[in-house]
Amino acid sequence: MCGFVGRAALGPGGVGPAPDLLARMVATLHHRGPEGYGRYRDHRTGMAHARLALVDLATGTQPLADPDGEWWMVFNGELFNHHALRRELAAAGRRFATTSDSEVVVQAFRAWGVDCFRRFNGQWALALWNRAEERLVLSRDPVGICPLFVHEHRGTVSFASEVKALLADPAMPRALDPRGIDQTFTYWSSLAPLTPYAGIEEMPPGTWREYTTAGRRDGTYWSPAFPPTVPQWAGTLDEATETLRDHLTAASELRITSADVPVGAYLSGGLDSSLTALLGHRASRGRLQTFSLRFADAEFDEGGYQRELASMLDSAHHEIVVDRPDIASVFPEVVRHTERPVLRTAAAPMFLLSREVRRAGIKAVLTGEGADEMLGGYDLFREARIRAFWARRPGSTARPALFDRIYPYLGGLTGRAKGMAQSFWKVGLERAGQPGFSHDPRWRSTRAALTRCYAPAFAAQTAGPAVPDPLETLPADFTRWAPLAQAQFLEITTLLSPYLLSSQGDRQLLGNGVEGRFPFLDPDVIALCNSLPPAYKLRGLDEKHVLKRVGRGLVPDGILARKKQPYRAPDAVCFTGPDAPPYVDEMLSPGAVLAAGVFDPGAVRALLVKLRAASADNRNAPSNADNMAFVGILSTQLMFHEFLHNALPSAAGQPTQFTVDVDLTAPTPGRLHGR
Repeated sequence: MCGFVGRAALGPGGVGPAPDLLARMVATLHHRGPEGYGRYRDHRTGMAHARLALVDLATGTQPLADPDGEWWMVFNGELFNHHALRRELAAAGRRFATTSDSEVVVQAFRAWGVDCFRRFNGQWALALWNRAEERLVLSRDPVGICPLFVHEHRGTVSFASEVKALLADPAMPRALDPRGIDQTFTYWSSLAPLTPYAGIEEMPPGTWREYTTAGRRDGTYWSPAFPPTVPQWAGTLDEATETLRDHLTAASELRITSADVPVGAYLSGGLDSSLTALLGHRASRGRLQTFSLRFADAEFDEGGYQRELASMLDSAHHEIVVDRPDIASVFPEVVRHTERPVLRTAAAPMFLLSREVRRAGIKAVLTGEGADEMLGGYDLFREARIRAFWARRPGSTARPALFDRIYPYLGGLTGRAKGMAQSFWKVGLERAGQPGFSHDPRWRSTRAALTRCYAPAFAAQTAGPAVPDPLETLPADFTRWAPLAQAQFLEITTLLSPYLLSSQGDRQLLGNGVEGRFPFLDPDVIALCNSLPPAYKLRGLDEKHVLKRVGRGLVPDGILARKKQPYRAPDAVCFTGPDAPPYVDEMLSPGAVLAAGVFDPGAVRALLVKLRAASADNRNAPSNADNMAFVGILSTQLMFHEFLHNALPSAAGQPTQFTVDVDLTAPTPGRLHGR
């Protein structure tokens, strides 16, 4: 992966970028591309690139032009099927000057236009500029692995891989967007195109956009779809198992062999990462390096399972052990990379793990993200199935007891505690069969936890449902899909893309110059999973049923049979004990809270006092609502004071020396250095 910035003057009053502005903007992305900078300028447009070299280490520098100099491009990501596409394009007469995947993108666009995006197997954000036609094209990968942000103002379009690069422009607006904040406090993230920043939008996954002097066009080339929108798998469960195994094998091999550098693998101790690591190990050209995250808090630790698989693979295994002070210490840096509020601290250990990966000399890792969304692995899917069954007979006392099978500890509850647990899931049973039924409990509880601390003026700006509501923009066929498919669509579009792959994924990986590669998000794997009958994925209450069948005989029986353990980390307790870092009091002081304008200082203070009392009494653990509220408030405060209240984002002292520097602003032939 890499990072890029750009600015185009395409309308009345539009202003192209000065060279020093491009340098200042791209320098903020040094962490995404620490191995070289490139810059392109003409009289309308400027683009700059920070490179993380994984393919064509010698000649794959950017910005990159086609052989005719007609199109220029900056590209973030990887095109895993670039070898196959190169052969097809070369057979059609296209000429290549490099062996990079980026040049394949340029030639594919010249050959097929925006239809090329449907042919790509990869993860990307990109900007293509045609100087003669004065035409700018932006695109983002199908599930939103790579980020892309845009600002439009008075004929000028600015774009970048991260918000901080846009904010390095002194002319950029610097204010919160209450709608983006409010979405975060309902869905765990703002949903593209909204962001927490006024005037800055995020390109939605699976879309492209074209700007010319005549205006703007938008298009969608991919969105999750399920039967009957797409044909349903007609084979047996055994055939589905074999096909899924083949697709995952091919996807893992492709993500290992397409790189010109060694690729490692994350090992969480669960089925998903175990399978991807095992399949990656088979394709690896040397001894596979694996990386695991452990916790000093035993309730979060999975070290035994991780070591079991590492031993089986005979991998060069690395592990880090994270404790509460580690999370608290690194949290401001984590928010600097997320650029948005987070409701959990889970991103912090992932940042520390990617730092270990980079120290080991690895620049790309396989991970198991996407398996739960594609194959019905989350408890949310099982909860929705039980709630729908219960809704057919709301007075039943036996049907809600099925929750004990998901959460065995509930079986030990009695009386009022048992009633409260069941009451939580009973709310909204009358909405069974309606869009959003699967996610009602999560969205409702998240919003209740966070919005109770809003300042009155901010609450008035966000009264009612979060705006816009994702249920208002559902696909036309949504209600024709099976309930599990509906829940999967919402999980992919409201959590996987904007939170798990962004705040917890790309930002924490690229914060240390590491690229994540996701076999479960390969287009062939996604298409197969989406076509499968619901019972192949969620068989009764057995989640990821077909994937467990894939794992038989491959992963250890103990990992295959273990109860799913969601990835979690200590939350509020990291910041409320006696050794809490000083920035906590600073960020939550009345003055700092008032400056941001989102929360009520009195409510914030009351929550902090409550949680500090709980930290002093180990028997009184914070509630889930208090944990989310505290982390959400603290991260919002950090975000505001880092990006909107303080000076312009810094370039971390990194000099910007361009190995590629193309200047076509003068009437004389342009200068080209470093190619």
